[in-house]
Amino acid sequence: MDDIDINIALVSFYSAFGDLAKNFSQMEKWIVKAGKKGARIICFPELSLTGYGVDESVYRFAEPVLCKWTSRLSKISKKCNIIILFGMVEKENSSIYISHVVLFPDGRVRVYRKLYLSPPEKKIFSQGESVVVFKDSGFVFGIQLCYDMHFPELSTQMAIKGADFIFAPHASPKGSSLDKFNSWMRHMPARAYDNAVYILACNLSGENKNKLRFPGLSLAINPSGRLIVSNITGDESMLIVKIDRADIDCVRKHRMRYFLPNRRDDLYFKKSS
Repeated sequence: MDDIDINIALVSFYSAFGDLAKNFSQMEKWIVKAGKKGARIICFPELSLTGYGVDESVYRFAEPVLCKWTSRLSKISKKCNIIILFGMVEKENSSIYISHVVLFPDGRVRVYRKLYLSPPEKKIFSQGESVVVFKDSGFVFGIQLCYDMHFPELSTQMAIKGADFIFAPHASPKGSSLDKFNSWMRHMPARAYDNAVYILACNLSGENKNKLRFPGLSLAINPSGRLIVSNITGDESMLIVKIDRADIDCVRKHRMRYFLPNRRDDLYFKKSS
């Protein structure tokens, strides 16, 4: 692969439930700020545009992916030359999804639908059906939304598809930022270490008008499973992370530290006799 490094912005911010106009305005400010800091990609938390909710009121705020908000954000992506990852309640026919949209400066629009819904979410949302990855600037990346991160095989499947880093946008309420940080550090380093990928996580922040309070935090873990940077103040923040190709190559060129090439799919996907 190309010897390229890129900067990524992870945003932990307040997203008011159902106030798409306000949330869009706040996102625009963060995008402009990230662009000035040289970020190639900016990642917002889960359901950042819509705000997080798990009752039937979310239907009122569901939009198709190709809506006015996406169109406006796509123009900002082009203007700032930055890839934007943001969350929304996506409507398709009679189904709604917890989706994360990827906007490229060249106008491409892609989407990831949450594959693993938490028990409260299953009552409202439909689950995604595809493990997808995205390509840009010599890198491949995946997205996992909150509850998704608790299923190790999903990270492995993304790594098999070529992922160099995996974004983990969250809408995870309750507890302090330190509590949430300690929770994330139980499983995220393993996802990074086992698959030789970066893990890049961020959470919503503040009380969101829906009686839910989110502890703001963000962090990055390198392909060796080591925490490289974090912000656990609990406030709105933007963390700039440098993705270093050399860190990825250091692990993947080491025959005893890169496990994926030696994985035996035949043990797990045997044909019935």
